[in-house]
Amino acid sequence: MQDYALISTAYNNEIRIYVSKTTNLVEQARNIHKTLPTASAALGRFLTVSAMMGLMYKDKDRLTLQIKGDGPINTMLVETNSLGTVRADITNPNVYIRSEKEGKLDVGKAVGKGFLHVTKDLNMKQMFTSSVELVSGEIAEDFANYFLKSEQTPTAVSLGVLVENDQSIRSSGGFIIQVMPDASEETINKVEKAIYDVGPVSRWFDEGHSLEELLKKLSNNTFKLLDKKELKYYCPCSKDGFSKSLSALDDNTMDELIEDNGIEVVCHFCKSKYNFTKDDLINIKTNR
Repeated sequence: MQDYALISTAYNNEIRIYVSKTTNLVEQARNIHKTLPTASAALGRFLTVSAMMGLMYKDKDRLTLQIKGDGPINTMLVETNSLGTVRADITNPNVYIRSEKEGKLDVGKAVGKGFLHVTKDLNMKQMFTSSVELVSGEIAEDFANYFLKSEQTPTAVSLGVLVENDQSIRSSGGFIIQVMPDASEETINKVEKAIYDVGPVSRWFDEGHSLEELLKKLSNNTFKLLDKKELKYYCPCSKDGFSKSLSALDDNTMDELIEDNGIEVVCHFCKSKYNFTKDDLINIKTNR
């Protein structure tokens, strides 16, 4: 089954809800980056929330999100957009730290202390970057803090990634609930109770509940569906794209590459490899 997100309003338009299932795209990311379980959980949570956040923007808008901490993972980077596509990079995928709680992975310790940076490319002359300090490194709390401090929007974020014994992704998903300015205290109390009743989102999916059931539960069946979006891990890199990047290098650097009789370029996001021969490089230098 494909990954997708549901976007809705609820409680008489006082609340906006995003729910998503991301098992396939997180498994694809795991395979690409060869992540160990705790890195898989951290990157999976980051991809999930970023995919939902991208859906908050317009067609040509793009977001680049970075979590940089002092934990062993170091840095994670995600690019996303309103089309539901994401791609990611992680500095250290070889992180496996178990929590003192049985069956839990210590994502907070793997990420550590640091900052969340969000850069918005809204097709204007300048891009906008907001940065907030990480609250816990657990990702969900960090994004809730970001929405409150940078977007001035009270937000609940829940993310969950379950990793199988063979290190594959068993399930992954999450939700974002945003409180609109005119929301009543009664509505907020109902939402808080619904979140408590749902419990950990990873357990919700592991028990076999659907995304539609999650939306119904969180909204107390008051939701009005606005959109359904497919979510997928997608990297648009190409040899032509890297050719353009190489053409921006100065003459001395290009000459050094030519003297080396060619290079192999590896995409950080999907690990695709592109070979440029000596003749390719001469052609790029000549025709730029």
